[in-house]
Amino acid sequence: MSNETLRARLRGTETLYSGWTVIADVIAVGAMAAAGLDYVVIDLQHGGATEHDLPALTAAVARAGATPVARVRHAHPADIGRALDLGCAGVIVPNVHSAQQASAAVGACHYPPAGYRSGGGALAGPDEPFCVIMVESAVALAELEATLAVPGVDGIYVGPRDLSYSLGCEPSPDDPVLRPALERVWAACRAAGKPVGVHSIDGATAKLYRENGCRLVNVAFDVQAIARAASSELAVALR
Repeated sequence: MSNETLRARLRGTETLYSGWTVIADVIAVGAMAAAGLDYVVIDLQHGGATEHDLPALTAAVARAGATPVARVRHAHPADIGRALDLGCAGVIVPNVHSAQQASAAVGACHYPPAGYRSGGGALAGPDEPFCVIMVESAVALAELEATLAVPGVDGIYVGPRDLSYSLGCEPSPDDPVLRPALERVWAACRAAGKPVGVHSIDGATAKLYRENGCRLVNVAFDVQAIARAASSELAVALR
């Protein structure tokens, strides 16, 4: 992994690869990080980890050579601040539907005068954290350009399942409703010069998004990766 901070790399041009974890275990997250990924996302919104687990999990990720990141539970200052105070280098923030909410999320990441984050975090790093905003609804899509214009929004991450719920379509990148929405996000991020990702849980889908200009590329999801590997090896053993 580069010696640059992930925030600095987000502002460059390289593609950054990640793994997504919902298993709150230091061995599991360490194994994911050791695969050569740039960062590992600890999913506090839908995973098993809580704030209590973060110090050990973030340390395990960093030890294995990747950057620990949290997908926080909600776009709330307490959720954002605690993740950063307990070892995460940055946050991916869900449930953001407007530029105003995005501005509040950014403010929660930074100390005054840039924001309103409280000082004193036990494991807060010396580097400035980054803030990636999720786009997961038709309302958020309508606010996209205004959100990208908010200073301190370091990137956009699309949650295709929730966005498809909002748009009334399937979460497939080939869906005739979802695909134009994704293309709109890609074009807006390209015009704003900010990285974009669309959540994926396997390499084939990740490659498709990378080929369409996504620079935040998630290649694996821990639970599915374990199940897929076990199923594959069982099939070999049964031949």
